[in-house]
Amino acid sequence: MRTTVLLSGGAGATELVEAELDDPRPHEVTVRIEAVGVCHTDLLTRAALGDRPAVLGHEGCGIVEQTGAAVDTLGVGDRVVISFASCGRCGQCRAGHPAYCDRATALNGSGRRLDGSPTIRVGGAPVFGGYFGQSSFAAAALADARSCVPVGDVPPETAAPLGCGFLTGAGAVLNVLGPGAGDRLLVVGAGAVGTAAALTALSEGVEVVVAEPVAARRELAAGFGARAFNSLDDRLPPVTHALDTTGRPELIARTLTLLQPRGVLAVVGLGPATAAIDVRDLMLRGLQLRGCVEGDAEPALLVPELLLRYEQGRLPLDGLVTTYDLGDFDRAVADQRAGRVLKPVLLPRR
Repeated sequence: MRTTVLLSGGAGATELVEAELDDPRPHEVTVRIEAVGVCHTDLLTRAALGDRPAVLGHEGCGIVEQTGAAVDTLGVGDRVVISFASCGRCGQCRAGHPAYCDRATALNGSGRRLDGSPTIRVGGAPVFGGYFGQSSFAAAALADARSCVPVGDVPPETAAPLGCGFLTGAGAVLNVLGPGAGDRLLVVGAGAVGTAAALTALSEGVEVVVAEPVAARRELAAGFGARAFNSLDDRLPPVTHALDTTGRPELIARTLTLLQPRGVLAVVGLGPATAAIDVRDLMLRGLQLRGCVEGDAEPALLVPELLLRYEQGRLPLDGLVTTYDLGDFDRAVADQRAGRVLKPVLLPRR
């Protein structure tokens, strides 16, 4: 089918172009995109791909328009969030940890299907597509039905970031850290992932402390009920749990020193590969340091839970979102980098 996509490549430029989207295979669906979040991972991938033409985007939400012959879990007209791709058959998937799927890299980052076939062509030539199993910086996306979670009539701009960013922050709290009433969580970096984590912890009755240098983000977190500080060098209270969203080695090492004995730190940010950690302190105080991908979530289970909290007023995710036209991608990114917005969400024009 013909559709419009946001094509990146060539000195970092992006442009809206016409493209040909492949027909859905038996296990796939075509989704008319209503909203798609901008995630830091999109920007990292764009930089890594250089001049290679690509259609990115991996937080899509929209209406199912076509279903493959083998799809029996979704119907035309369903509104869905599209999350990351997983095989559903390996040991990690069967154990409920699809973010660690044996074929995660090939499914989410190869730019093609597992069999090597492309999903998007521009001017008749294949381009990097199927990103995170979707490539939803577009008016329509092709996705595996397994990656799609029905969301009903929730506003699509609020639901879209549940495909990755909000899912990562919330899942890190609920699935990995697991703080409860009487615990205190430190969130390092109050971007979209960190603020979603803070809101989720607050909905659990957990005291939340945020370290964030951008004043507007501190004010937003404080407005939701967190105690907000400029940096980890401020006089922060001791914490039982911590989440690092920055990936900065020096902040990870510093955060470990702020944990109470037997405290746990989860890391979700990508940064330099090495950090200087005091292993003796880690051992003697019984600390835990955990990696976390996609909130270690099963999207089909966690997304409905988060939407329920949203509908109950316990998780005001809509307060984190600012919308832009799909063609305003560069302005959205600039605003996010400048701290003027927290979570940009792109809306394709109709």
